[in-house]
Amino acid sequence: MTRTRAARLWWLASSLAAWSCGDGAPGSVGERRALTVFAASSLTEAFHEIAPRFEARRSDVDVVLVFAGSQVLRLQIEQGAEFQVFASADLAHVRALADAGLATAPRVFAANELAVIVPPDNPARIESFGDLPRAERLVLGTAAVPVGTYARVALTRATAHYGAAFEAKVLERVVSHESNTRLVRTKVELGEADAAIVYRTDAVAAGASDAGTRVRAVPVPPSLGVRVEYAIAVAAGTADRSDAEAWVEFVLSPEGQGVLSRRGFAGPGLSPGDRS
Repeated sequence: MTRTRAARLWWLASSLAAWSCGDGAPGSVGERRALTVFAASSLTEAFHEIAPRFEARRSDVDVVLVFAGSQVLRLQIEQGAEFQVFASADLAHVRALADAGLATAPRVFAANELAVIVPPDNPARIESFGDLPRAERLVLGTAAVPVGTYARVALTRATAHYGAAFEAKVLERVVSHESNTRLVRTKVELGEADAAIVYRTDAVAAGASDAGTRVRAVPVPPSLGVRVEYAIAVAAGTADRSDAEAWVEFVLSPEGQGVLSRRGFAGPGLSPGDRS
């Protein structure tokens, strides 16, 4: 059975310690081997679907999914947290771990793009990216989390289209900075924000394409968009990487890529709009 740990930094270390103190050797779940996968929070729905499919093929493996902002997971790994696979929404985080000898060379396995989401009733009347200054309550990811970094890049680029003051006007409307994209999305779903900048896959996960759903999606113009590359790597220095490497290959397989595509991701080398 796939197990999930919430992505809160303050208890993540204690959760990892608890896994290693259970019955049997560290890294085991009963008589099954535990495969601990650290993953960006934007991968939650996709990896929850991929995990049982992977376990069906490797019946002696129990996938343990740990979700958080990519920067939080990288910090935990640098501080000694045990993991076997790391999937990040920012290639730079995986490269840094590889350069430090903590992970193998990264492989890009998916792509994403930004979107604006608003509540279904759209109280601020935001119909385009250029309408963002109308928001009274805007939510972004922190500058340290990939979705926040990408959002700020888009806002800076937007000044060429909407005027030099556009970025400053939008940032004045920010009432909350969140540590991962799911928390950003939740603010809009709960009616606590007039708009937020998230990933396209967040809009898909919230059912933004269906009538009567929790959010509406407003596209980011292609000229402002940022290609978001997701990278995956295996922990370095472990004697047996077979389960971890099998997970990576499964994510890159047609079946794994099919799950990601249905969740709104594009494959390596493609933009989300390029999918057939």
